[in-house]
Formats: sequence, C-alpha cells, structure tokens
Amino acid sequence: MLKIMTSEELLQRVRKIEIKTHGLSRNIFAGEYHSQFKGRGMAFSEVREYQPGDDVRSIDWNVTARLNKPYIKVFEEERELTVMLLVDVSGSRDFGTISQMKRDTMAEVAATLAFSTIENNDKVGVIFFSDKVEKFIPPKKGKSHVLHIIRELLSFEPENHGTDINAALEYLTNTQKRRCTAFLISDLMDVRFTDVRSTKDRGVAPVVIASRKHDMNVIQIYDHRDEQMPNVGLIKVRDAETGERVWADTSLKSVREAYTEAWRSQQNGLESVYQKTGINHVAIRTDEDYVKALIRLFKR
Repeated sequence: MLKIMTSEELLQRVRKIEIKTHGLSRNIFAGEYHSQFKGRGMAFSEVREYQPGDDVRSIDWNVTARLNKPYIKVFEEERELTVMLLVDVSGSRDFGTISQMKRDTMAEVAATLAFSTIENNDKVGVIFFSDKVEKFIPPKKGKSHVLHIIRELLSFEPENHGTDINAALEYLTNTQKRRCTAFLISDLMDVRFTDVRSTKDRGVAPVVIASRKHDMNVIQIYDHRDEQMPNVGLIKVRDAETGERVWADTSLKSVREAYTEAWRSQQNGLESVYQKTGINHVAIRTDEDYVKALIRLFKR
C-alpha cells in the first residue's frame, strides 16, 4: 500500500519539484520548446489586394470573383499554443527498483513540460487516465495553474488500475477541437495501443486519428526491471493492474528469457506505431537523466 501524504508533506514535495523543474524549464528547455513548437500552425489574418510577387496559391477566389480584382489570404503564425499532457495513472506506475518509482519520474517530466509551457505564455492542460479518463484539467495559463497541476500529479489516486491509452486519445480528440501539442507520458503497458490496424468494426485506431489532428509526442517511462528479470529464485509476483498473483521461478533461464522477449515484442510494436504515425518519441528509464532525453525529443 502507498503511504498517504499529509498536507505538509505534499506542500514540501510540491515546492521541491517546483524548484527543480521550474529551473530546468527556464534555463534549458525554454529555447528548445520555443523553436520546436512555436509557430507551427498558421492562422488566417486578413484579405488584401494581390501584389506582384505574391504566391498565386494564396488567392481567395471567392473575394476575387466578387470584386473583380485578385485578392489573397494573409496568414500569420499562431504564437499561442495549447499543450496537453496525457498522464498514465494506472497501477503499473507504482513500481521502481533503483532510484525512484515510475510515478515520480512521470510527475517530474510532466511538471517540467508544464513550466516550459507557461514560460512561453502558452496554455497547459492535463488528462489523467487509467483504463478510463480519471480526471481532466482544462488548459489555462499561469503559475498558480501549474502548481495546481503539480499537486494533482503528486497526490492524485485513480479509481481504476488498468490501462487504456486509446480511451485517453479519444478523449483528447473529442475535447480539443483545435490543433494542440500533446505529450503522452506512460509506461505504455497496453497491448491495444500497438494495434493500429483499421477494421470494419473498430474503424481507424485512436492513435492514428490523434496523430493526424494534433502534434503528438510519446514519452515512455520505464524501470530497469521492466525489461529484465533478476535471478532471485522462486518468487510470488502480483500484477499491479489486475491484482493477479502467480509464482515465478526466476532461477530458470527460460523464464527470464521469455520475460525479456515479451519486453522486446512490446518495444517492436511501439516502434511500428511510431513509424506508421510519424509520432515523436523518447524512452526514459527511471534511473537515467530525463533532461537529456527531453532535449533529444525537442530537437527531433
């Protein structure tokens, strides 16, 4: 069972994560964030009369026909973004074997992205999901809003413990009508997420739809023991999401190899999703420096 934090302990953790992540976002990520995510979209500004040298593809034919003179549409960069964080709060996040649990790394990464967002005067919102959408924080600006998000990242406990990434992506698509920049932060332990085949019954996969409508980025948070099982003899293990308990003889090489192969299969499935959708992605291990990983993601 997880220890429930007191109000004082929560405030101390909020302050600690604020100091760490706010500094990172201001000193390291602000420039990368601005150059990579600002101004990707173009918003309609006005219609003006055509001038020699203007791109003929910008001609507004309706206005031109009405006024008997060529007019063009003028666009300008959309300088304000909406950033959505899709944060996995399923049972598997409560796992960690080296420096910290996956939930702690997820919270720090999400907080850093949130502070990077408000440093550039953009709006940030959050979708917490398990096998359903657990909580939605609408996008807003301002430091007080980000501190509210951090408190929720640290203290929120879901009703359910399973994982359904597709449900979160469908919710994103339905609630965010305008194009936004979205970060999916999860250990990605959901086999349905890697199935992007279109079928008559299911239609187009939610990840494909979301990647077409929004600027999607995936940040996989995992632990060293997610990919490799240690040789510690006969142990009883529990699935954090289903509660199922089974005995496993980790002294058997075949058991350890099957565990590793299952991890590789999952990663291969994820790579297939990224290739088919063009989604930017990065994997961060809980004992690794997530700063370098986020910079790599931004530079892509």
